[in-house]
Amino acid sequence: MIQSKPAWAGDDFLSHCVNLLIQTKPLYALMKRQARQVLIQTAEKNGIFWRKHYEELQASGIQQRIAQVTNPSVPYPDYYQVPFHAYEQGNLCWDAAFEAEPATHAMALRVWKNEPLTWQEAQDRLRGSFHQVLAQAISHPVQDILDMGCSIGISTLALHRFYQNRQEIPVRTMGLDLSPYMLTVARHRDADQEIAQWIHANAEATDLPDRTFDLITLQFVTHELPGYATTSIFREAFRLLHSGGHLAIVDNNPQSPVIQNLPPVLFTLMKSTEPWSDDYYTFNLEAAMEAIGFEQVTTVASDPRHRTIVGCKP
Repeated sequence: MIQSKPAWAGDDFLSHCVNLLIQTKPLYALMKRQARQVLIQTAEKNGIFWRKHYEELQASGIQQRIAQVTNPSVPYPDYYQVPFHAYEQGNLCWDAAFEAEPATHAMALRVWKNEPLTWQEAQDRLRGSFHQVLAQAISHPVQDILDMGCSIGISTLALHRFYQNRQEIPVRTMGLDLSPYMLTVARHRDADQEIAQWIHANAEATDLPDRTFDLITLQFVTHELPGYATTSIFREAFRLLHSGGHLAIVDNNPQSPVIQNLPPVLFTLMKSTEPWSDDYYTFNLEAAMEAIGFEQVTTVASDPRHRTIVGCKP
């Protein structure tokens, strides 16, 4: 029987044991190093040149461009300033930004680890599974899109191209993130300036005008948030959407057999780099969306590890 959440998350005994291990500082430091090595080794044995990519970005000089995207008035909430993804500064550092692309490609490979896919094929399938759900859920044309928590823009560019290629009307897409480091790399990757704007802002309070967008996405973001922040972002998304606009989320599926049956070593390593895991796996995203006012909230298991949730603003 599939449970509502994995046994290693929430208040279960196993979860408490794992959390105790993580809170033991020497063990935590070892877990972080091990988690990082697993990521890099998985990537490089599958043709993702992790170290080479990092070195090329480091030598490119883009560090000098961070001021071009930084909004100095943006405050960083406490939950965003804790270590995660094996980085002491979380997303607020160059290491995280320079390694985000190979880490993202490696993540896609893990979804179909038993299939002989290249990382490019896995990445295309990962994005395509989300876009397919959007195509089925949203029947009207989409012109103005906001990708919240866009990181280095992989999700933003894929989403923009999907709608640009399937519609006759032009699409205007923006990417928003709280890390100026990530946004600097996003602008660097967007060589043809396909994205209308890269915005440095807190998704809980963007300062963007009311009723601006037809579609807002949160792609692999909510598992990195405490529940109260997710609720605030949903409320902000509701404000920013036109009537008839949609909020779409893709993220880890608590009911996925793959997620629920992760080997102990893997789920312990994962929790050691994701400080809000317990919040995420015990938080009812659909109920939170409905409480704010979203209607027709639908959840689809869009791939073996992830779910897509789509809701409409009436």
